[in-house]
Amino acid sequence: QLQFVESGGGLVQPGGSLRLSCNGSGFTSDYYAAGWFRQAPGKEREGVACVDNTSGDTYADSVKGRFTISRDNAAVYLQMDNLRPEDTAVYSCALHYSVLCSGWRKPSNYRFWGRGTQVTVSP
Repeated sequence: QLQFVESGGGLVQPGGSLRLSCNGSGFTSDYYAAGWFRQAPGKEREGVACVDNTSGDTYADSVKGRFTISRDNAAVYLQMDNLRPEDTAVYSCALHYSVLCSGWRKPSNYRFWGRGTQVTVSP
C-alpha cells in the first residue's frame, strides 16, 4: 500500500521545538506538491502547510512564522518552533494530486495519507 510514514512527534513544553519527518513508502514524492495537516480531538482536519517546486511554501495563519515546511528527494519535513498548547494534535502528511499547492487546505486534494504522529504541547 502506497502511503507516507510520519515520525518525530512527542511531548514538548510550550516554547519548545519538534521536527517532523514524512517518508514515502513505495514511492518518491519530489514531483508533486506535499502538505502537512493536523487534527485535534473533536476538531476537523486542518491544513498546516504545503510545499511545491514552483512557488515555494504556504502556511496557515496560525503557524506562520513558527513552522517551516521543507523537502528533499525522498521526504517532507515540518520544523515546528515556539510551540503552543493549541498546536497539540495528530500531524499527518500527504501528497497533492497537483504539482502546485492549489486548494492546499482541502484534504480531498491529497492522497497517500500516513497514519500520523502525535504532537503534545504541555507544561
